[in-house]
Amino acid sequence: MAELVERRMVIHDPRVAAAIMGNYDEHLSILEDELDIRLVMRNGDLILFGSPEQVETGQEVIRHLEAFFLERRDLTPSDVKYIINSVRVGQQAKLAALAREVILTTPRGKSVRPKTLGQQQYVRAMLEKDVVIAIGPAGTGKTYLAVVMAVRALRNKEVSRLILTRPAVEAGEKLGFLPGDLQEKVDPYLRPLYDALFDVLGVENTRRYLERHIIEVAPLAYMRGRTLEDAFIILDEAQNTTPEQMKMFLTRLGFGSRVVVTGDITQVDLPRGQASGLIEAEEVLSGVAGIEFVYLTGADTVRHSLVIKIIEAYERAGGSKEE
Repeated sequence: MAELVERRMVIHDPRVAAAIMGNYDEHLSILEDELDIRLVMRNGDLILFGSPEQVETGQEVIRHLEAFFLERRDLTPSDVKYIINSVRVGQQAKLAALAREVILTTPRGKSVRPKTLGQQQYVRAMLEKDVVIAIGPAGTGKTYLAVVMAVRALRNKEVSRLILTRPAVEAGEKLGFLPGDLQEKVDPYLRPLYDALFDVLGVENTRRYLERHIIEVAPLAYMRGRTLEDAFIILDEAQNTTPEQMKMFLTRLGFGSRVVVTGDITQVDLPRGQASGLIEAEEVLSGVAGIEFVYLTGADTVRHSLVIKIIEAYERAGGSKEE
Protein backbone atom coordinates (compact mmCIF):
# COMPACT_ATOMS: atom_id res chain seq x y z
CA MET A 1 0.00 0.00 0.00
CA ALA A 2 1.34 3.46 -0.93
CA GLU A 3 2.47 5.66 1.93
CA LEU A 4 -0.06 8.35 2.89
CA VAL A 5 0.86 11.53 4.74
CA GLU A 6 -1.00 14.38 6.40
CA ARG A 7 0.15 17.99 6.19
CA ARG A 8 -1.37 21.06 7.83
CA MET A 9 -1.23 24.52 6.25
CA VAL A 10 -2.19 27.53 8.38
CA ILE A 11 -4.36 30.05 6.49
CA HIS A 12 -4.21 33.23 8.58
CA ASP A 13 -6.61 35.38 6.52
CA PRO A 14 -10.24 34.15 6.62
CA ARG A 15 -10.85 35.77 3.20
CA VAL A 16 -8.09 33.64 1.72
CA ALA A 17 -9.54 30.53 3.37
CA ALA A 18 -12.98 31.31 1.91
CA ALA A 19 -11.49 31.92 -1.56
CA ILE A 20 -9.56 28.65 -1.51
CA MET A 21 -12.70 26.78 -0.46
CA GLY A 22 -14.89 28.45 -3.09
CA ASN A 23 -18.67 28.64 -3.16
CA TYR A 24 -20.09 25.44 -1.68
CA ASP A 25 -16.50 24.08 -1.48
CA GLU A 26 -16.28 24.15 -5.29
CA HIS A 27 -12.56 24.94 -5.31
CA LEU A 28 -11.77 22.23 -2.76
CA SER A 29 -13.56 19.71 -5.00
CA ILE A 30 -11.49 20.82 -8.00
CA LEU A 31 -8.26 20.52 -6.01
CA GLU A 32 -9.18 17.05 -4.76
CA ASP A 33 -10.16 15.80 -8.21
CA GLU A 34 -7.20 17.31 -10.07
CA LEU A 35 -4.50 16.50 -7.50
CA ASP A 36 -5.92 13.20 -6.19
CA ILE A 37 -5.70 14.32 -2.57
CA ARG A 38 -8.18 14.88 0.25
CA LEU A 39 -8.62 18.35 1.71
CA VAL A 40 -10.31 19.44 4.94
CA MET A 41 -10.59 23.05 6.17
CA ARG A 42 -10.63 23.06 9.99
CA ASN A 43 -10.45 26.20 12.16
CA GLY A 44 -8.57 28.14 9.53
CA ASP A 45 -6.14 25.30 8.86
CA LEU A 46 -6.12 23.39 5.60
CA ILE A 47 -5.28 19.72 6.08
CA LEU A 48 -4.02 17.72 3.10
CA PHE A 49 -4.08 13.91 2.91
CA GLY A 50 -2.39 11.88 0.16
CA SER A 51 0.89 10.49 -1.07
CA PRO A 52 4.01 12.58 -0.26
CA GLU A 53 4.36 13.73 -3.89
CA GLN A 54 0.67 14.60 -4.24
CA VAL A 55 0.61 16.50 -0.96
CA GLU A 56 3.78 18.40 -1.83
CA THR A 57 2.24 19.46 -5.15
CA GLY A 58 -0.96 20.38 -3.32
CA GLN A 59 0.93 22.61 -0.90
CA GLU A 60 2.64 24.43 -3.74
CA VAL A 61 -0.68 24.95 -5.53
CA ILE A 62 -2.28 26.31 -2.33
CA ARG A 63 0.59 28.78 -1.85
CA HIS A 64 0.11 30.08 -5.39
CA LEU A 65 -3.67 30.28 -4.94
CA GLU A 66 -3.15 32.37 -1.81
CA ALA A 67 -0.71 34.74 -3.54
CA PHE A 68 -2.99 35.01 -6.61
CA PHE A 69 -6.01 35.91 -4.48
CA LEU A 70 -4.12 38.48 -2.39
CA GLU A 71 -3.03 40.21 -5.61
CA ARG A 72 -6.35 40.11 -7.48
CA ARG A 73 -8.89 39.88 -4.63
CA ASP A 74 -10.71 37.26 -6.64
CA LEU A 75 -10.36 33.57 -7.38
CA THR A 76 -12.50 31.67 -9.88
CA PRO A 77 -12.75 27.95 -10.70
CA SER A 78 -10.92 28.72 -13.97
CA ASP A 79 -8.11 30.37 -11.98
CA VAL A 80 -7.83 27.31 -9.73
CA LYS A 81 -7.57 24.93 -12.68
CA TYR A 82 -5.12 27.16 -14.50
CA ILE A 83 -2.82 27.45 -11.47
CA ILE A 84 -2.90 23.67 -10.97
CA ASN A 85 -1.91 23.14 -14.60
CA SER A 86 0.83 25.80 -14.41
CA VAL A 87 2.40 24.05 -11.42
CA ARG A 88 2.20 20.71 -13.24
CA VAL A 89 4.05 21.99 -16.30
CA GLY A 90 6.62 23.98 -14.33
CA GLN A 91 5.40 27.49 -15.17
CA GLN A 92 4.50 28.52 -11.63
CA ALA A 93 7.32 31.10 -11.48
CA LYS A 94 5.42 33.22 -14.03
CA LEU A 95 2.17 33.30 -12.03
CA ALA A 96 3.17 36.23 -9.78
CA ALA A 97 3.70 38.58 -12.74
CA LEU A 98 0.45 37.38 -14.31
CA ALA A 99 -1.48 38.10 -11.09
CA ARG A 100 -0.12 41.67 -10.90
CA GLU A 101 -0.73 42.73 -14.51
CA VAL A 102 -3.59 45.16 -15.19
CA ILE A 103 -4.19 46.26 -18.80
CA LEU A 104 -6.97 48.76 -18.28
CA THR A 105 -9.68 49.84 -15.84
CA THR A 106 -13.18 50.28 -17.29
CA PRO A 107 -15.46 53.24 -16.44
CA ARG A 108 -17.26 50.92 -14.01
CA GLY A 109 -14.03 50.24 -12.14
CA LYS A 110 -13.46 46.75 -13.51
CA SER A 111 -9.77 45.82 -13.85
CA VAL A 112 -9.11 43.99 -17.11
CA ARG A 113 -6.20 41.55 -16.84
CA PRO A 114 -4.77 38.70 -18.89
CA LYS A 115 -6.05 35.51 -17.29
CA THR A 116 -3.49 33.08 -18.69
CA LEU A 117 0.16 33.15 -19.71
CA GLY A 118 -0.92 32.80 -23.35
CA GLN A 119 -3.11 35.89 -23.02
CA GLN A 120 -0.22 37.71 -21.35
CA GLN A 121 2.02 36.88 -24.33
CA TYR A 122 -0.73 38.15 -26.67
CA VAL A 123 -1.01 41.45 -24.78
CA ARG A 124 2.75 41.97 -24.84
CA ALA A 125 2.86 41.26 -28.57
CA MET A 126 0.23 43.95 -29.14
CA LEU A 127 2.36 46.40 -27.16
CA GLU A 128 5.52 45.65 -29.11
CA LYS A 129 4.52 44.86 -32.72
CA ASP A 130 2.77 46.83 -35.46
CA VAL A 131 0.99 43.71 -36.77
CA VAL A 132 -0.17 40.85 -34.52
CA ILE A 133 -2.04 37.82 -35.81
CA ALA A 134 -3.74 35.80 -33.07
CA ILE A 135 -4.97 32.30 -33.86
CA GLY A 136 -6.92 30.17 -31.41
CA PRO A 137 -10.27 28.63 -30.47
CA ALA A 138 -13.39 30.28 -29.07
CA GLY A 139 -13.22 31.73 -25.58
CA THR A 140 -9.50 32.50 -25.51
CA GLY A 141 -9.99 36.27 -25.43
CA LYS A 142 -8.67 37.04 -28.92
CA THR A 143 -11.27 39.68 -29.81
CA TYR A 144 -11.90 41.05 -26.32
CA LEU A 145 -8.23 41.65 -25.51
CA ALA A 146 -7.68 43.26 -28.92
CA VAL A 147 -10.53 45.69 -28.18
CA VAL A 148 -9.11 46.36 -24.70
CA MET A 149 -5.68 47.15 -26.15
CA ALA A 150 -7.25 49.37 -28.82
CA VAL A 151 -9.15 51.37 -26.19
CA ARG A 152 -5.98 51.61 -24.10
CA ALA A 153 -4.06 53.00 -27.10
CA LEU A 154 -6.85 55.53 -27.73
CA ARG A 155 -6.88 56.63 -24.08
CA ASN A 156 -3.09 57.03 -24.10
CA LYS A 157 -3.34 59.12 -27.32
CA GLU A 158 -1.14 56.60 -29.16
CA VAL A 159 -3.78 56.55 -31.93
CA SER A 160 -6.60 58.92 -32.85
CA ARG A 161 -9.24 56.37 -33.86
CA LEU A 162 -10.26 52.72 -33.69
CA ILE A 163 -11.43 50.66 -36.64
CA LEU A 164 -13.02 47.28 -36.02
CA THR A 165 -14.00 45.09 -38.94
CA ARG A 166 -15.23 41.61 -39.82
CA PRO A 167 -15.97 39.78 -43.07
CA ALA A 168 -19.75 39.47 -43.51
CA VAL A 169 -19.96 35.71 -43.99
CA GLU A 170 -22.98 33.61 -43.05
CA ALA A 171 -21.89 30.99 -40.53
CA GLY A 172 -23.94 28.10 -41.84
CA GLU A 173 -27.32 29.80 -41.45
CA LYS A 174 -29.13 31.73 -44.18
CA LEU A 175 -30.19 35.04 -42.66
CA GLY A 176 -32.42 35.92 -45.57
CA PHE A 177 -33.61 39.41 -46.35
CA LEU A 178 -32.78 41.93 -43.61
CA PRO A 179 -34.77 45.20 -43.48
CA GLY A 180 -33.15 48.59 -43.01
CA ASP A 181 -30.21 50.44 -44.50
CA LEU A 182 -26.86 48.88 -45.36
CA GLN A 183 -25.41 49.45 -41.87
CA GLU A 184 -28.42 47.76 -40.25
CA LYS A 185 -28.08 44.81 -42.61
CA VAL A 186 -24.47 44.13 -41.64
CA ASP A 187 -24.76 44.95 -37.91
CA PRO A 188 -25.69 41.35 -36.95
CA TYR A 189 -22.27 40.24 -38.22
CA LEU A 190 -20.55 42.96 -36.18
CA ARG A 191 -22.48 42.52 -32.91
CA PRO A 192 -19.62 40.76 -31.02
CA LEU A 193 -17.41 43.80 -31.64
CA TYR A 194 -20.07 46.13 -30.25
CA ASP A 195 -20.48 43.85 -27.22
CA ALA A 196 -16.76 44.07 -26.46
CA LEU A 197 -16.78 47.87 -26.83
CA PHE A 198 -19.82 48.21 -24.56
CA ASP A 199 -18.09 46.15 -21.87
CA VAL A 200 -14.79 48.04 -22.03
CA LEU A 201 -16.02 51.62 -22.68
CA GLY A 202 -19.63 51.55 -21.55
CA VAL A 203 -22.63 51.99 -23.82
CA GLU A 204 -22.81 55.79 -23.71
CA ASN A 205 -19.08 56.34 -24.31
CA THR A 206 -19.15 53.88 -27.21
CA ARG A 207 -22.11 55.61 -28.83
CA ARG A 208 -20.48 59.02 -28.42
CA TYR A 209 -17.24 57.79 -30.03
CA LEU A 210 -19.21 56.19 -32.87
CA GLU A 211 -21.13 59.41 -33.52
CA ARG A 212 -17.86 61.39 -33.66
CA HIS A 213 -16.30 58.74 -35.93
CA ILE A 214 -13.49 58.14 -33.43
CA ILE A 215 -14.61 54.50 -33.48
CA GLU A 216 -15.72 52.84 -36.70
CA VAL A 217 -17.27 49.36 -36.81
CA ALA A 218 -17.70 48.21 -40.39
CA PRO A 219 -17.67 45.15 -42.64
CA LEU A 220 -14.38 44.29 -44.31
CA ALA A 221 -15.62 45.46 -47.73
CA TYR A 222 -15.54 49.05 -46.41
CA MET A 223 -11.74 48.85 -46.07
CA ARG A 224 -11.04 48.58 -49.79
CA GLY A 225 -9.22 51.55 -51.33
CA ARG A 226 -8.39 53.20 -47.98
CA THR A 227 -5.06 53.93 -46.26
CA LEU A 228 -5.62 53.90 -42.52
CA GLU A 229 -3.20 56.13 -40.59
CA ASP A 230 -2.91 56.85 -36.85
CA ALA A 231 -5.41 54.08 -36.10
CA PHE A 232 -5.71 50.84 -34.16
CA ILE A 233 -7.32 48.40 -36.61
CA ILE A 234 -8.82 45.03 -35.66
CA LEU A 235 -9.84 42.37 -38.18
CA ASP A 236 -11.95 39.77 -36.37
CA GLU A 237 -13.03 36.32 -37.63
CA ALA A 238 -10.20 36.50 -40.16
CA GLN A 239 -10.49 32.80 -41.01
CA ASN A 240 -13.49 33.86 -43.12
CA THR A 241 -11.49 36.19 -45.37
CA THR A 242 -10.34 35.12 -48.81
CA PRO A 243 -6.61 35.44 -49.59
CA GLU A 244 -7.41 38.50 -51.71
CA GLN A 245 -9.33 40.13 -48.86
CA MET A 246 -6.54 39.43 -46.37
CA LYS A 247 -3.91 40.99 -48.64
CA MET A 248 -6.18 43.97 -49.27
CA PHE A 249 -6.71 44.46 -45.53
CA LEU A 250 -3.08 44.15 -44.46
CA THR A 251 -1.97 46.60 -47.13
CA ARG A 252 -4.31 49.27 -45.68
CA LEU A 253 -1.75 49.81 -42.88
CA GLY A 254 -0.68 53.45 -42.76
CA PHE A 255 1.83 55.45 -40.71
CA GLY A 256 1.22 55.45 -36.97
CA SER A 257 -1.22 52.53 -37.17
CA ARG A 258 -1.32 49.11 -35.58
CA VAL A 259 -3.16 46.03 -36.79
CA VAL A 260 -4.47 43.03 -34.88
CA VAL A 261 -5.92 40.09 -36.81
CA THR A 262 -7.84 37.38 -34.93
CA GLY A 263 -9.31 34.09 -36.06
CA ASP A 264 -9.96 30.41 -35.45
CA ILE A 265 -8.70 28.27 -38.33
CA THR A 266 -10.86 25.35 -37.14
CA GLN A 267 -14.09 27.29 -37.82
CA VAL A 268 -13.92 28.45 -41.43
CA ASP A 269 -17.37 29.36 -42.81
CA LEU A 270 -16.29 30.07 -46.40
CA PRO A 271 -17.89 28.12 -49.25
CA ARG A 272 -16.42 24.66 -49.78
CA GLY A 273 -13.24 24.82 -51.82
CA GLN A 274 -12.56 28.50 -51.01
CA ALA A 275 -9.13 29.07 -49.41
CA SER A 276 -8.93 30.96 -46.11
CA GLY A 277 -6.92 34.17 -46.13
CA LEU A 278 -5.86 33.60 -42.52
CA ILE A 279 -4.42 30.16 -43.27
CA GLU A 280 -2.57 31.52 -46.30
CA ALA A 281 -1.26 34.49 -44.30
CA GLU A 282 0.11 32.07 -41.70
CA GLU A 283 2.14 30.40 -44.43
CA VAL A 284 3.16 33.51 -46.38
CA LEU A 285 3.95 35.94 -43.54
CA SER A 286 5.65 33.63 -41.06
CA GLY A 287 9.06 35.10 -40.29
CA VAL A 288 8.34 38.59 -41.63
CA ALA A 289 9.95 41.15 -39.29
CA GLY A 290 7.41 43.33 -37.47
CA ILE A 291 4.65 40.70 -37.63
CA GLU A 292 4.09 38.38 -34.67
CA PHE A 293 1.89 35.30 -34.68
CA VAL A 294 0.39 34.38 -31.30
CA TYR A 295 -1.17 30.95 -30.84
CA LEU A 296 -3.76 30.55 -28.10
CA THR A 297 -4.98 27.09 -27.09
CA GLY A 298 -7.63 25.38 -25.03
CA ALA A 299 -5.47 26.13 -21.97
CA ASP A 300 -6.21 29.84 -22.54
CA THR A 301 -9.98 29.38 -22.61
CA VAL A 302 -11.66 31.37 -19.84
CA ARG A 303 -15.28 30.44 -20.45
CA HIS A 304 -17.43 27.80 -18.74
CA SER A 305 -15.47 24.64 -17.92
CA LEU A 306 -17.66 22.68 -20.34
CA VAL A 307 -16.51 24.96 -23.18
CA ILE A 308 -12.93 23.92 -22.44
CA LYS A 309 -13.91 20.24 -22.54
CA ILE A 310 -15.77 20.74 -25.83
CA ILE A 311 -12.75 22.47 -27.42
CA GLU A 312 -10.43 19.71 -26.19
CA ALA A 313 -12.76 17.03 -27.58
CA TYR A 314 -12.82 18.69 -31.02
CA GLU A 315 -9.03 19.14 -30.94
CA ARG A 316 -8.62 15.42 -30.21
CA ALA A 317 -11.05 14.51 -32.98
CA GLY A 318 -9.27 16.80 -35.43
CA GLY A 319 -5.91 15.31 -34.51
CA SER A 320 -7.11 11.74 -35.04
CA LYS A 321 -8.50 12.65 -38.48
CA GLU A 322 -5.19 14.17 -39.57
CA GLU A 323 -3.28 11.02 -38.60
